[in-house]
Amino acid sequence: MATIYSLYVINKSGGLIFYKDYGSAGRMDTNDSLRMASLWHSMHAISQQLSPISGCYGIELLQADTFDLHCFQSLTGTKFFVVCDTGTQHMEGLLKHIYELYTDYVLKNPFYEMEMPIRCELFDIKLSQAIQKDSVALLGR
Repeated sequence: MATIYSLYVINKSGGLIFYKDYGSAGRMDTNDSLRMASLWHSMHAISQQLSPISGCYGIELLQADTFDLHCFQSLTGTKFFVVCDTGTQHMEGLLKHIYELYTDYVLKNPFYEMEMPIRCELFDIKLSQAIQKDSVALLGR
């Protein structure tokens, strides 16, 4: 069964602006999630500089024994990454959909300040619906 464990949104300067935990095992506290976001931002930036291929946009997939980490970076430098089961397919599409939700419900919110933590109830609702819909779709594959 394919499972999405957590979702992170990191601003262009490496600050964690959104974190949502979807798994019951291995929950992280606030400090751990901040460290994870900072570490990922740094690894992503270093991978861009170390790449032997010009035009590299950083790490898009990190595969480990027990999880996969999929990342999508927007043109503004905001990074979205999902920690999920190993071998989970079609995460790129989910991350792009999450980015669309971010642009529709966060960036268009007149009360949201750029680069600040995301506290938009409608974004949370639509995000939960998208994750649940994707999880159900993954079960059918």
